[in-house]
Amino acid sequence: MQEVYSPSVRRRRLSAQLRRYREATGKTTGQVAKELGWQQAKVSRIETGFKKAVSAEELETLLDYYGEDDQEIRAGLHECARQAKQRGWWMRYRTVLSSALPDFEAEASRIRTYECQVIPGLLQTPDYATAIFRANRVRSDEEIAERVAARIKRQDILNRVNPPRYWVIIDEAALRRTVGSHEVMTIQLTHLTHMAARHNIDIQVLPFSEGAHAATTGSFVIMDFPDPRDTSIAYMDTPTSSLYLEESDDLDEFEAMFGGAQGAALSPDKSLRFIDDAIKALEE
Repeated sequence: MQEVYSPSVRRRRLSAQLRRYREATGKTTGQVAKELGWQQAKVSRIETGFKKAVSAEELETLLDYYGEDDQEIRAGLHECARQAKQRGWWMRYRTVLSSALPDFEAEASRIRTYECQVIPGLLQTPDYATAIFRANRVRSDEEIAERVAARIKRQDILNRVNPPRYWVIIDEAALRRTVGSHEVMTIQLTHLTHMAARHNIDIQVLPFSEGAHAATTGSFVIMDFPDPRDTSIAYMDTPTSSLYLEESDDLDEFEAMFGGAQGAALSPDKSLRFIDDAIKALEE
């Protein structure tokens, strides 16, 4: 299977390395820009990732300026810049995918999520996803079909030879809420039990009986990457925007929330029995 690269991850990696080079010199972006004859905004945009494409000439200029003479490192950074320009499969669905989440998921080695309202997207069946999107009554059948196709395509990462570790905490509310119909929910919950049998997937249920818990502020995702140069990312979705956080203080907060939710949730084995009971309740 062809390896999938995340342009966003590669762009972050390149930007972070160039920022480290500059910080090692003790110079500001303004000083670097002045000595290179560039605008300060250009150096800043390269380091923050807002300049989505860094040309080979620009990268060579910066590496020469910072004195990086290791040819293997230089070649690796040029490859990183090249891959940052590539387009992933998700670009086909750019009209319905409002965030870069699939981009980051493509290279994540571990994904942890807490979901309080619905079954997480990576575990949804087509009929369940259709019912979710149809709840927004202004969407056409064509848009709903495209959104469902994009959501199911995202799930390919779980079917790879080396899939990410996927750790899911689902609030009981997501299991009890009937989405679509009893039949749709029965198939969806049965799908959860099948996915939980995979070696790379852990599913825990956070029951109502636990009351208030550390993650009561809402759903979120934490993504970790295999390369130590790539910092983890916390992701939250809203009706109008998506929020990505990577500062250490923010990540510590999300780590604490996930850990608290995990401690309050049932064990994976007990969670499976809980889901089985929910299936039986639907079939009665």
